[in-house]
Amino acid sequence: MGRVLIVEDDERVARLLVRALEGDGYAVERAASGLGGLCTALDGDFDLVLLDLMLPGLPGMEVLTRLVEARPDQRVLVVSAVSEIATRVACLEAGAADVVAKPFALVELLARVHARIRTPVPVRTPLLTAGPIALDVRLRRALVRDRPVELSEREYLLLRYLMERAGRPCGRSELLADVWGLSFDPGSNVVDVCVRRLRSKLDTPERVETIRHVGYRIRTD
Repeated sequence: MGRVLIVEDDERVARLLVRALEGDGYAVERAASGLGGLCTALDGDFDLVLLDLMLPGLPGMEVLTRLVEARPDQRVLVVSAVSEIATRVACLEAGAADVVAKPFALVELLARVHARIRTPVPVRTPLLTAGPIALDVRLRRALVRDRPVELSEREYLLLRYLMERAGRPCGRSELLADVWGLSFDPGSNVVDVCVRRLRSKLDTPERVETIRHVGYRIRTD
């Protein structure tokens, strides 16, 4: 069914997860430290990484940041006792696909694992263009009229998502789910704020068009 890496230092939790996932047919590996988890993830080919935040050595957030930076399409599900909304949002902003708080219901966690692994990783076109904007997906570099533009990780992910769907309106709830990985409303206007920053950096505000009562789209004309 897929390969899963568990990065968890708690033996009891790790054994529980290994038994449950192997019972569902997954091939499972486990690392007990942050550095060990990062090295294993980078050396292997995993459909999903289950990552604790409170790890010995390298903290889980650092593991997440480095892993997503090296492998932008790696799906990571954070499983942590740190349950504050701010921490959950920070994980999603750093590139996590989902966040589950400890203690968790095993049936819910397994359902989230199944859902994330079923979601296909899209095939990336190396170069995306829309008017004067060009986005090199391989190099993670944006150009406007051949001028490099420095984007934050979330700005890059948002621009890539919109450009891959150029001409099609993308709703705010869709963007929250697919760009931020949020299965809940954080109660803030994170999408609108990120769009405003993106527009100012691209210096082509009309290119990222607001679709009233829906969301946003990249214009192709």
